[in-house]
This record gives sequence, C-alpha cells and structure tokens, in this order.
Amino acid sequence: MISALITGAIIGWIAGNIMGLRGGLLRNIVVGILGSALGTFLFGMLGFSAHGLIADLIVSVTGACLFIWLMDRLF
Repeated sequence: MISALITGAIIGWIAGNIMGLRGGLLRNIVVGILGSALGTFLFGMLGFSAHGLIADLIVSVTGACLFIWLMDRLF
C-alpha cells in the first residue's frame, strides 16, 4: 500500500510536469494511481502489455497524462 502511494505520487508528478499541471502531493497520488490504471486498461485493450520497470513507467505516465487531459476537457 505504501509503495502504491509512493509510485502514484512519482507518476503523478512526472505526468503533471509533462502536462503543465501544478498540484500537491495528494493530487499527484490520485492522478498517478488513476492514470496508471487507465493506461494499463487502454494498453491492454490495444493488445499491449508492459514487462519491466521502464515499460510500466511509460504505460503509467501515458495513462496519467491522458487522465489529466480528459479531466481538463471535462471540467
């Protein structure tokens, strides 16, 4: 659980920097965890799966960036 929070915070921070989103630790954790789930789901629907740390990071950050973009468009 602690590792998921730390990983979510890092992924959310990276995606936030890419997308120009400024937020606190809680926002980074939420964006990172939800974005990681979104990325894993979408890449899985396309027939791709991530194997290894770098691939997991790319999928998670891509999903988090997409999540930020979607939230920006909806709200």
